[in-house]
Amino acid sequence: MLTSLETERLILRKPNVSDVDAAVAFFTSERAAGVGGPLTKGQAWRALAGEIGHWDMRGYGMWTVTRKGDDTALAMIGPWFPNDWPETEIGWMVWDPSVEGTGIATEAARAAIDDAFSRLGWDTAVSYVGVGNTRSARLAEKLGAVLDKDAKQPEGKDVWVYRHPKPEYLK
Repeated sequence: MLTSLETERLILRKPNVSDVDAAVAFFTSERAAGVGGPLTKGQAWRALAGEIGHWDMRGYGMWTVTRKGDDTALAMIGPWFPNDWPETEIGWMVWDPSVEGTGIATEAARAAIDDAFSRLGWDTAVSYVGVGNTRSARLAEKLGAVLDKDAKQPEGKDVWVYRHPKPEYLK
């Protein structure tokens, strides 16, 4: 099982218990509104536990994003496919507000998308973006995804579904 990826500036690694403080800070804040938050501290802890468990159950999952040389968790970005999701997703949550606008989410998401299509062998990938979350919608569009109005939504979610194109070199 591959447990890390590298980009020019970043390490994308399997999440672990050391991420709990950053995860709780994010999930209990208003910044988590796009992913069903804010949550209580207990719900936030369980959310991270779910991310870690996804790795054990699927053999892959969303990556904790850090800068090279600094293991501080900045974001969580990557493949996500709970058993009730209609399609494979590339998701993102920027945990640290100080990195917004720095290109870190774009850089990490591009690496995650490439890995999902190449190593994981996905044929398709979407991103579920909460209706009204224009920052996430802009990121999806920047990554080349297009709004797919015919795609199924996860049950009980009100989201825009953005479909990512398969990288040209894999077609």
